[in-house]
Amino acid sequence: MPLFNSYFGAFSQWFNLRRQRWLARHGHKLTGTYWRSLGTKGWLRVLGKLVAAGFLAFFVFYLSVYFGLFGWLPTKRQLKAIQNNMPSEVYTSDSVLIGRYFIQDRTNVQYEDIAEPVIQALVATEDARFYDHDGVDYRSLARVFIKSLLLQEESSGGGSTLSQQLAKNLFPRKSLGLLSMPVNKMREIILAKRLEAVYNKEEILALYLNTVPMGGNIYGIESAARRFFNTSADSLKTEEAAVLVGLLKGTTYYHPRLAPERSKQRRNVVLAQMAKQGFLTQDQKSQLQQKPLTLRYNPYSHNSGLATYFREHLREELSQWATKQENLEGEPYNLYNDGLKIYTTLDSRAQLHAERALKQRMYALQTDFDKHWGKKAPWSGQPDVLKLAKERSLRYKRAQAAGKSEAEITEEFSTPRKMQIFRYSGEVSRTLSPMDSLRHYLRYLNAGFIAMEPETGFVRAWVGGINHSFFKYDHVRAKRQMGSTFKPIVYAAAMERGISPCSYFPNERRVFPEHDNWSPRNADEKYGGAYSMQGALTHSVNTVAVNTALQVGMPQVITLAKSLGLSSDLPSTPALALGTADASLLEMVTAYASFANGGYKVEPRYLLRIVDRNGRVLLDKTRPTRGRQVISWQTAQLLRPMLQSAVSEGTGRRLRRDYPLNMDIAGKTGTTQSHADGWFVAYTPDLVAGAWVGGQDRRIRFRDLEKGGGANTALPIWGSFFQRLVKERDYRRYANSRFTPVPPLLRSYLNCPPYQPPVVAAPVEEDRGRGIDDFFEKTGRKLKDLFKGKGKKKKDRDWQEDLEEKLEKQNRGRGRGRD
Repeated sequence: MPLFNSYFGAFSQWFNLRRQRWLARHGHKLTGTYWRSLGTKGWLRVLGKLVAAGFLAFFVFYLSVYFGLFGWLPTKRQLKAIQNNMPSEVYTSDSVLIGRYFIQDRTNVQYEDIAEPVIQALVATEDARFYDHDGVDYRSLARVFIKSLLLQEESSGGGSTLSQQLAKNLFPRKSLGLLSMPVNKMREIILAKRLEAVYNKEEILALYLNTVPMGGNIYGIESAARRFFNTSADSLKTEEAAVLVGLLKGTTYYHPRLAPERSKQRRNVVLAQMAKQGFLTQDQKSQLQQKPLTLRYNPYSHNSGLATYFREHLREELSQWATKQENLEGEPYNLYNDGLKIYTTLDSRAQLHAERALKQRMYALQTDFDKHWGKKAPWSGQPDVLKLAKERSLRYKRAQAAGKSEAEITEEFSTPRKMQIFRYSGEVSRTLSPMDSLRHYLRYLNAGFIAMEPETGFVRAWVGGINHSFFKYDHVRAKRQMGSTFKPIVYAAAMERGISPCSYFPNERRVFPEHDNWSPRNADEKYGGAYSMQGALTHSVNTVAVNTALQVGMPQVITLAKSLGLSSDLPSTPALALGTADASLLEMVTAYASFANGGYKVEPRYLLRIVDRNGRVLLDKTRPTRGRQVISWQTAQLLRPMLQSAVSEGTGRRLRRDYPLNMDIAGKTGTTQSHADGWFVAYTPDLVAGAWVGGQDRRIRFRDLEKGGGANTALPIWGSFFQRLVKERDYRRYANSRFTPVPPLLRSYLNCPPYQPPVVAAPVEEDRGRGIDDFFEKTGRKLKDLFKGKGKKKKDRDWQEDLEEKLEKQNRGRGRGRD
């Protein structure tokens, strides 16, 4: 402290001494007498000193901004390499843009891709001497200085050139208190000069028109042209260009949709400026000004356009993927800003037909469903359905997170408010309470559809629901009970275990005490006799499916199901044979793809390539890869005629009856308990596809099999899709495509009656002990122990081993013939 007092005392003494000396020399200049005594020369001398001081201050200020004292300024090299934020774009395999991920809706275009009237309107309105200056229009600055600052005229106009405005667009202004305006203006002048040094005039115009905000989250002329006029920047008409350039003066005030009259007035001002600068004649100006303001507004959102559910699935996946990929600067990519080009396997035509087929069928089905229930709620007698829907809603979860009591939440759900609600005829505005809204949406059935190539796994169409704006849940990925679509897996497992397709299985109803006395029932309530695998699969006989699964062994059935792509927990119970476990539509179609391609595991693939804005390939999956063999080729070949029979003669026969499809089709319907889920999964030589239909809650359903079965709900979506698709020129070859014929020797393993009737009881006087044996001898079956309720002690001969021996003998015979 003493040391500080010593230094402070010395400084005070020095300061007082300097002050006294200055007053001694200049103190007289502080009096009025001195200034009154100055002559003309004296005042000119003072003025010269002030001007010199001003120039010096301005020069110091300029250098301080130039060298970054008030914030970093990009160099010319950095300006040359500038890249503005760009959305990532999603393309189909046929090069159709179907979606964009962005925060700022922007699409960059080249100068030559911008209509000439846009350039003319911009220059005439914003910077008439654009081609004459080098980034700064000193005449405009002088005008603004004199009229705005000295004469206080509000109509003096702006002094910023397009180059300065571009600098402001690229590097937004900073808040620096009282210095904000002078510092920001100086920054823009310096940057404008640098931009003019590294870009020519055309490049500056293109860069400006790609970066300028056009209202909301719209940036750039291309996005604005698409949004307001549903066209591209190179196709804008003169009056449309004038509307968009006029929008720059005030993106909200002159918004053509929100303020059409003001927008029209501003358009006419722009047209007048174009005429003043010689870009239009007076007659052209007058004619264009008389035209009405005509918009073709095209609002884009993530809930509109093609493949909305697929795009959302892709967004979730790519958001994670991008964080693990580094750009050239070593930073992770940003899906919303880095302008990635994402190429997918989807086909725009197949996708469009899938969406139309699903919507058409679901509209008709919803009409039937509403008539089916009438004024009665589908959840009548089950109040917990509505309660559960309420507790699952986002509104309820937010209220809980905000700490609201149950009474407050109930009051919130009971308070009417204006809202948009979904209807197939189009969304409408209604005043409803959130609880009424839940009741409204619970009545809707939903659906999913997916189509893919069985050989490559390329997904060609993906429809996750009836409307992404109101129903976000993706039913391609959602897991529901499989129903009878699981049965082909059971019979494939049986053949893989060596059980012959012509083995007969009893159509007997059994009770399983170890499973709460569960007893499988057939849909037609008919029992007796025995079925071959083809007969049982064709007619979807539940008792045979269960008996077959038990003979194969539930662990073996589960192992095969997992190998085919089913990822859910599969309980080792007899009921699994009837598809009581859950699986997604994507998983079931993937499993059927293995049936279609000869037994190979195939992974669904929807991403082909990802390229960054510089053309750098970040991901390349264009080469299809074949997975491991999960079922034998022979099993896949024999399963196909069984599934063809299910379509032509069994539960899927409506497909042939109602839809004029000539191609070969193999598939299976599926209906779960109480008709909660309807399925149809089938394949042709070219595609494998599946459809699912059901309610948001499993208890929302039809009350009878005829209306709620997969043949009535899901199958028509599949049929309508293919009916539409084969009319496309590139898909006409699908119309008559045929499966490769099953080799005759292999086909012989299906040469047996699909059904054996029950045994007629022998007369009493005959040997009762031989009655059942005679039955088996006459029908050629070897399942006596199974009919007696006992497991087989000795395994029958493996049909695949038998086939191999026959093929070996056949090959030896051919060899002798050649000798």
